[in-house]
Amino acid sequence: MKKSIFLVFFSLIFNHAQAQKLPEIDSVDMLLTNVSIQIECTAGVNDLYNFKFARAESQFGWLRRKYPSHPLPYFLMGLSQWWKIAPNVDNQKYDTKFLAYMDSSITMAEALYDKNKKNPEASFFLAAAYGFKGRLYGERKQWTKGAFAGKTAVKYMEKAIDKGDLSIELLFGDGLYNYFAEWIPQNYKFLKPVLWFFRNGNKKLGLEQLEKVAANAFYTKTEAQYFLMRIYPDEGQAPKAFEMAKYLNKTFPDNAYFHRYYARMLYTNGSMYELEPVSLEIIARIDSSQVGYEEISGRYAAFYLGHIYRLQNNKDKAKLYYDRAVKFSEASKTLDAGYYHYAMAELAHYADKEGNISLAKQYYEKIKEYTDNKHVLHKEAKEYLKKNKRKG
Repeated sequence: MKKSIFLVFFSLIFNHAQAQKLPEIDSVDMLLTNVSIQIECTAGVNDLYNFKFARAESQFGWLRRKYPSHPLPYFLMGLSQWWKIAPNVDNQKYDTKFLAYMDSSITMAEALYDKNKKNPEASFFLAAAYGFKGRLYGERKQWTKGAFAGKTAVKYMEKAIDKGDLSIELLFGDGLYNYFAEWIPQNYKFLKPVLWFFRNGNKKLGLEQLEKVAANAFYTKTEAQYFLMRIYPDEGQAPKAFEMAKYLNKTFPDNAYFHRYYARMLYTNGSMYELEPVSLEIIARIDSSQVGYEEISGRYAAFYLGHIYRLQNNKDKAKLYYDRAVKFSEASKTLDAGYYHYAMAELAHYADKEGNISLAKQYYEKIKEYTDNKHVLHKEAKEYLKKNKRKG
């Protein structure tokens, strides 16, 4: 499972929206536990996860006008920016807006907290906003900022848990913490000193907590499912990951990330018959500039199609899509990825069989440049280039 180190370690997430008629909320009441708002917010949640950002943000804007001093709408606007980042986390286009909305949510939550430190909603939003900031800082490899935001998130998470009013939603953050507090030092030993100031984790408990949230929560349900989809393969539960990916793709068919991950699960399972139309749809959506569909998704889908058509002995289609995989990889600057290397290797094989040694050498030169010395393709490239030094 590919994760940047602080990708999820301190995330506490919930998702809301508004409907046309929201009840008046007294200052001592909580929006999170108001059943009327829960009923009304479903459409907005679906819009957000289904990448209908303009529609979702219009609703969140209305909510901000209704409750201008509440952290909820600011957090939601920040969450919308996050899901714009999700398909390609290297894209920093939305960082400034994301951080600004999270900071606004923190400011509003701090005001609530100052008025009443026993208000679990205030602690919840502080934990959520700081957790999400830590998540982005982790993606940007800003470890000090990530650790500070994470520690602050955990502090408020524990304060909110003590109140108990938001137990199932807060269980999401606690589950992530328990899982990744143990996972991180197991996979990134150099970060152990960073974790000395945090309580110990428990992966087994964390996994159980996330499964409970995925089955029973309202606001954090989909987020828990998203993380379980990514965690299950590491826990030897690939079939569960596949079923979760399939469900999320079916439920949110325009979510580029879920679409891509489902294709990946189909490829891993060897389900080529189902994978072909899924991959073709991803490519079609990229070509039509659909929101969220970009070069990263294209790299996956094009490689899968190249593989499928190679197995079918359809040389022309295989070459077409392997070439697109190479171009998508170069456009997204993901030159260290196996999809890029193996796509070029297959193109080199085709070029060699066709007697185009010059072209094959061009592919192998790139493979040699962008693979480690011990990589099997690096050795293959080195041998081919040596053998054909005076050819082409």
